[in-house]
Amino acid sequence: MVALITFVMATISDWLDGYLARKMDLVTSLGKLLDPLADKILVASAFVFFTSKGLCPTWITCVIIGREFLVTGLRQIAADKGKIIAADNLGKWKTTLQLALGITCLLWLILDSSSPHEGFLLFLQNLTAPNDWLFLGFLYGALALTLLSGLNYLRKSWHLLLD
Repeated sequence: MVALITFVMATISDWLDGYLARKMDLVTSLGKLLDPLADKILVASAFVFFTSKGLCPTWITCVIIGREFLVTGLRQIAADKGKIIAADNLGKWKTTLQLALGITCLLWLILDSSSPHEGFLLFLQNLTAPNDWLFLGFLYGALALTLLSGLNYLRKSWHLLLD
């Protein structure tokens, strides 16, 4: 329960921080560095944990973390050449699905250990089960957007790699 509350609070605070920074025009270089870094740490640690619990195949976790290293590297190459590769909508939706999967996994772990027998908690346990459509939709949706957004970053920065 503590992990779920902490994960949800981190997710909300990350969104709120970005929203307020843009709305109040308080975007800083430090924020541009720390915000994606915090996202990557949150997502990578969650996926490693979910893999250790058997909720996410190892290869999917490797693809997700590999994509994060790829994008970070491409942004560094761009920065070295005086260019900025901004986050795009695919990346934002990717993160949203990854975080939604994180909440789903944590809910399932809580409910599976408490074994509800009836009512809303049983419904929620069934909904968040690793073989249910919601869980699988978040998992494979996050994987698909991870791959698509990674390819999109490669496409946007290909000219920088050829120099």
